[in-house]
Amino acid sequence: MGRPYSQDLRDRVVEAAATTSRRQAAARFGVGVATSIRWMAALATTGTVAARPQGRARRSKLDPHEAFLRGLIDAQDDITLEEMRARLRDAHDLTVGLGTLWTFLDARDLTYKKRQRTQPSRSDRT
Repeated sequence: MGRPYSQDLRDRVVEAAATTSRRQAAARFGVGVATSIRWMAALATTGTVAARPQGRARRSKLDPHEAFLRGLIDAQDDITLEEMRARLRDAHDLTVGLGTLWTFLDARDLTYKKRQRTQPSRSDRT
């Protein structure tokens, strides 16, 4: 996916198009004629030529169930992902993959490394 033109370039094209033609400004800065025309039209209507945000917002199908998942973790702090999946399936009839669940929890800093409790070593740090 292409990146938007920089704000500096947009401002220079608009400034040049104000004193010369839009086509000449486009040729001078190496942008398309239609782009120069669109930027000038946007300046006239909205007063700015800022780029719009690119891409789409990242959403998870687990967003509505965040409180439920936090409740599971609060009730049992060593709950596994597989147990969470089973509870989601039973309580909300929602099937998710392990990766989806882990990514959701990681984005909210709700993951930690679980390891077996072992006896402390006498000769070395554990």
